[in-house]
Amino acid sequence: MTARDKGIGSATTTPAADRPAVRVAVLGCGVVGTEVVRLLTTQSADLTARVGAPLELVGVAVRSVETERDPVVDRALLTTDAAGLVATADIVVEVLGGIEPARSLLLRAIEHGAAVVSANKALLAQDGPTLYQAADAADVDLYLEGAVGGAIPLVRPVRESLVGDRVRRVLGIVNGTTNYVLGRMAAAGLELDTAVAEAQALGYAEADPTADIEGYDAAAKAAILASHAFHTRVALDDVDREGITGVTADDVAWAARTGHVIKLLAIAERRVDGDGIDGVQVRVHPALLPLTHPLASVGGPFNAVFVEAEAAGELMFYGRGAGGAPTASAVVGDIVSAARHRVHGGRGPAESWYAALPVLPADAARTRYQVRLDVDDRPGVLAQVSAVLADHGVSIEAVRQSVGASGGASGPDGTEPGVAHLVMTTHEAPEAALAATVAVIDVLDSVREVVSVLRVEGA
Repeated sequence: MTARDKGIGSATTTPAADRPAVRVAVLGCGVVGTEVVRLLTTQSADLTARVGAPLELVGVAVRSVETERDPVVDRALLTTDAAGLVATADIVVEVLGGIEPARSLLLRAIEHGAAVVSANKALLAQDGPTLYQAADAADVDLYLEGAVGGAIPLVRPVRESLVGDRVRRVLGIVNGTTNYVLGRMAAAGLELDTAVAEAQALGYAEADPTADIEGYDAAAKAAILASHAFHTRVALDDVDREGITGVTADDVAWAARTGHVIKLLAIAERRVDGDGIDGVQVRVHPALLPLTHPLASVGGPFNAVFVEAEAAGELMFYGRGAGGAPTASAVVGDIVSAARHRVHGGRGPAESWYAALPVLPADAARTRYQVRLDVDDRPGVLAQVSAVLADHGVSIEAVRQSVGASGGASGPDGTEPGVAHLVMTTHEAPEAALAATVAVIDVLDSVREVVSVLRVEGA
């Protein structure tokens, strides 16, 4: 049954407050769910005017009605019967997280003719096409602004405002936890574990920070953005993912010495690979950004995303990327959009995957590397290393070298006597060639250790 079948939407001069209410059910009452309830409750009059009809909160599904909650949540609305609740609503808001039971509940809601609003990035990245197909078949809306970038209007501009353009690249910081952690490592010289513990104490990181620091959260968001930007289905498994667990305080310090800062970046781009295949390449990894790049100054738990389009050029979206209130702001914006369609007719944008571009493998990317090596402090070593790069078609953009002092003392950068520390930055080259180059360098007799390998972006 669609909104039109229910008789909700029709052009009329009836005052908004006198029209039939649009019934809203919320699945989940954690940090985000509580803030959604708060906005629906405290801004009721404004939302009625914006929608053209009242929004009636008909229930909030929870695991236990006995759990202590914010007083803004009317306990009379709480229920453990989520399946029953979705059958009574015109709009179902899912802020449960995870795959199940969220997926089954949303499909049930769609089957009953309800529009759905979700902030569940993991579910949308893994099984978005299934939900979109169901929504299309039922002629209902599916909105997901809250799944990426918190309060930042990001999904809507990519899939609606830029629909008349061709997006070439999306580059951004989409995980506030890792951005805070890396920022603290840079500012205070902290090691990763210490910075993560500080983030947990401040509420920026979960008790189990794996999803953030291993890059899973950012990868899910990258998959969603890439799907909308390139009109192609990109799944979570299509994203080449590397977290920040290998980043050390020494890496962060050396980044500053070379005029860079380390950020965990989500990158999705349309490119033609070496075989002439036009496709999409999506990756998440720590990378060096020049201090002059606008993303380099994005601090704390904030997010920022660059979108590069052929006609529009470079666009930057910046703001709070996580937290209950920011995410709830995006969710309620989606509720208003879906409710307007219920009242006045129409539908939001459906899934667009007409391009169906192939997803290119990780080694199809072209990037730059900064490689730090400890090598023997003797003539000819740099030439030997340079020859390996040349053999793989990789050219050197810049080299910095520091050596150990004589008499057993360490060098100015902490280098041991008899050891030179090389910092080499390459020109752009295929990822596969760069990886092969590092593998050969690592086994050279003159190389004591490959200390660090980081990609360089934004230059």
